[in-house]
Amino acid sequence: MRQISFHKPYITDDEISEVVSALKSGWLTMGPNTFRFEEKFSNYIGAKYAIAVNSCTSALHLVLKAIDLKQGDEVLVPAMTFTATSEVVCYLDAKPVLVDVEKDTMNIDPIKIENGRGKDWHVEKTKAIIPVHYGGLPCDMDAVKQVAERYHLKIIEDAAHALPAWYKGRKVGTIGDLTCFSFYATKTLTTGEGGMITTENDEWARQIKILRLHGISTDAWDRYSVEGSWYYEVVEPGFKYNTTDIQSALGLAQLRKLEWMWERRRAIAKKYTEAFESIDEISTLPPKQDRESAWHLYVIKLNLELLNVDRNLFIEELKEKGIGTSVHFIPLYRHPFYRNKYGYSAEEFENSEWLYERIISLPIYPGMSDGDVDYVINAVCSLVKRYQKCKIAVG
Repeated sequence: MRQISFHKPYITDDEISEVVSALKSGWLTMGPNTFRFEEKFSNYIGAKYAIAVNSCTSALHLVLKAIDLKQGDEVLVPAMTFTATSEVVCYLDAKPVLVDVEKDTMNIDPIKIENGRGKDWHVEKTKAIIPVHYGGLPCDMDAVKQVAERYHLKIIEDAAHALPAWYKGRKVGTIGDLTCFSFYATKTLTTGEGGMITTENDEWARQIKILRLHGISTDAWDRYSVEGSWYYEVVEPGFKYNTTDIQSALGLAQLRKLEWMWERRRAIAKKYTEAFESIDEISTLPPKQDRESAWHLYVIKLNLELLNVDRNLFIEELKEKGIGTSVHFIPLYRHPFYRNKYGYSAEEFENSEWLYERIISLPIYPGMSDGDVDYVINAVCSLVKRYQKCKIAVG
């Protein structure tokens, strides 16, 4: 039986060679490779600044510090996201205000920011909105910007899924006030663990660079080099959020093949969509003419009304066939922390709840062969056929 994991990072001799070179250089922590990675990343995205950190969670925390989020402030986040998007708000004793998502894209619903959750957020306390580009498909950023401008909110894009992605011809990473990317093992560019912040703002960039390494003045990284100095100054309490040159070496190699990997994922997504578009029992994320997905995820929605099976059993059946899958995500309001601390309940998030019962993320990564993709398609289609409800002919 064929075995297809949910994800495998695409690592070749190119990455191995870069990492070996970093090890042989004798410089392992943040240094020359990291700064080269930042420069090449900023050039690729088209952003003035790119600042490397050790995770997207760290990135989100640092940008909230940079905009001066304080205790009692509020931040709007989608209900359907990983906890990192929301937990960083709690780090600063602020409140994450959950907003329901669109049923088709699974991105934050700009209409429901005001109409659906208006009673739970306070304009005078709300400082930012964090749109998450779900699965790699950009949010409706024009609508998000309208809300942000109306209420004077900073836009912090959670682009953990969205490298590379485009909204109306602009790369994600150049649209909001600050953007946070993830280089976790499953992401479209991986350094094992890691992240990047992009922005055009000089002061935020300066502050983030200081905060990522203990609040030490920005030139402290080179104090162990021949040209450097032992002297440094701590200018404010910071964090240990810097990345390493080993990780950055991996990132440099991955960045060179980033668009090729994206093209391969896009081709896999096209095969999936063509196979499933005529099946009533399955829905897929709809294409949007004004944006291009990174295809970090390929998500199907089971139309349970037409099937004699629930989502969980469907996943188990695919596992029996050797196919790894996942669910993105368990909505935040379902977790005990958010439910108990803030009083959120499933009844308040109709779309997120409807989606959660139906969604399955299928494998989509560059190392998949066409045969692997066909195997997944055949397995999904055979299960649909086995569990579809009988259709009664009329007339």
